[in-house]
Amino acid sequence: MPRPTAALLACIAVPAVAIAQRQPPKTEPATFSMAKEYRAVQMSALQQQRKVLLSFADSMPERLYRDKATDAQRDFAQQLHHIARSSGFVAGWWLTATPRNQTADDSTKAISGRAGLKAYINQEYDYVEGILKAQTDTDRDTRVQFFGGMMIPKWQLWDELNQHAWWTAGQVVANFRKHGMTPPNFLFF
Repeated sequence: MPRPTAALLACIAVPAVAIAQRQPPKTEPATFSMAKEYRAVQMSALQQQRKVLLSFADSMPERLYRDKATDAQRDFAQQLHHIARSSGFVAGWWLTATPRNQTADDSTKAISGRAGLKAYINQEYDYVEGILKAQTDTDRDTRVQFFGGMMIPKWQLWDELNQHAWWTAGQVVANFRKHGMTPPNFLFF
């Protein structure tokens, strides 16, 4: 097996094995409850994220999918993959204590072109939206130790995912600007 492929497999397999071997995230009872109506706000945010990511995938010429705005940044396809992958990973592990199994082949297909990237975005957002829909009010209020740090209510993880998605999507704007292109609107303005 060529070194780049072996390295890619190691980058994906090692974290997956580490998560599979560790204990589920620490949880504790809620200290307060979030208004039940807030779930609809969070679902709307997930749906907006999906729309923006798909509009980015549609607007960037495929020949530029592997182009980086800067050397330190992920390329265009990797940035969009990262947003979708992080959402699935965080929702799967910290909200359901079930690792989201991904393979190097999944990632390779996702960043290989428009059809693969859009399919991957839809797959991950279908998965994540399903978790939000199925989450009970009691579970949403349960506190979880996020990345080994603070204990936060599970409902707040949805807000963390939203912040991460927009922060990373904002970085993708540089990919469009580098080539003199206007990025798609973020739907809010």
